[in-house]
Amino acid sequence: MTMRKKIATLLEMIKFEHTVFALPFALMGAFLAERGLPTFTVFFWVVLAMVGARTCAMGFNRIADRRFDAVNPRTADRALPAGKVSLFESWLMVVLAGLLFFFACFMLNPLALKIAPVALGLTLFYSLTKRFTWLCHVVLGVALAFSPLGGWVAVAASFDGYPWALSLGVLFWVAGFDCVYACQDADFDREAGLFSMPAMFGRQNGFRIAVAFHVLAFALFTLTGVLMGLNLWYYAGIVVTGCALFYQHLIVNPRDLSRIQQSFFSMNGLIALTLFIATWIALGTGY
Repeated sequence: MTMRKKIATLLEMIKFEHTVFALPFALMGAFLAERGLPTFTVFFWVVLAMVGARTCAMGFNRIADRRFDAVNPRTADRALPAGKVSLFESWLMVVLAGLLFFFACFMLNPLALKIAPVALGLTLFYSLTKRFTWLCHVVLGVALAFSPLGGWVAVAASFDGYPWALSLGVLFWVAGFDCVYACQDADFDREAGLFSMPAMFGRQNGFRIAVAFHVLAFALFTLTGVLMGLNLWYYAGIVVTGCALFYQHLIVNPRDLSRIQQSFFSMNGLIALTLFIATWIALGTGY
């Protein structure tokens, strides 16, 4: 029971359930490359690769930020600063998850393995960027933009035909919601010498930048449907995506962040799942 509780604490520390943000886009890339349902083997290893990559990256993020988390009232009760897990246990999780990611890429194809260090390296690098640049949100976006590209490569073993608008859409979508999320710590980041767009330019401007990013993301997700010749089912998903983007900016503003969990987690999880399911249905009904 002690081991089970420790594992549960580690998974809660990295918010394991939020793998739902990136995984649907990796599967979306795989489905687009296959023009339908990929083989079970590819599906299996793509899922394991994404779980490994995100677990590794989030674990490293918690390790890198543990000293800041300890003195930030919002994050002081996280597992590492609160002493619920040890630094050794956290590093062990990071290493094992990283090995899982590389093994899954190895099992897919040589190109997937070649781009694996770049993809994982960017996700780890993001955790350090708040120390020197307010473009940290964009770096996170670039890291997660590898998700659909990785899914495509898992099937096609090539970059040929890949709709780069999809990765750009993920980039701006992630950068936008991360900018909004950073508004919670704008004052702390400023005092601690950390960088973010809200800390640098203020919460109001941070929200404006996030809106611009999300408008770009919506346009790029729509362009993806055009480039891939998807039918109206996909655009039905685009409509839901647009409504979800609008709603999350409607319920949160620079003066009231009380519903940011609903905005950040519920709506963004809905967006990722909606676009994947809409793509799946569109491919299954002809194009």
